[in-house]
Amino acid sequence: MQSYECTACEYVYIPEEGDPDNGVAPGTAFEDLPDDWVCPSCGVDKDFFEPVA
Repeated sequence: MQSYECTACEYVYIPEEGDPDNGVAPGTAFEDLPDDWVCPSCGVDKDFFEPVA
């Protein structure tokens, strides 16, 4: 699965880890994150994330 990086703060969303502190189970693809999910580090929305090369 593809990881995505926040362009505002450089937080990396790793699908295999998910975001359990915010209700996202491990194994959740970035595309499957809820529409209201925000960066757990800086709070920006999903539009600020880009795929990690």
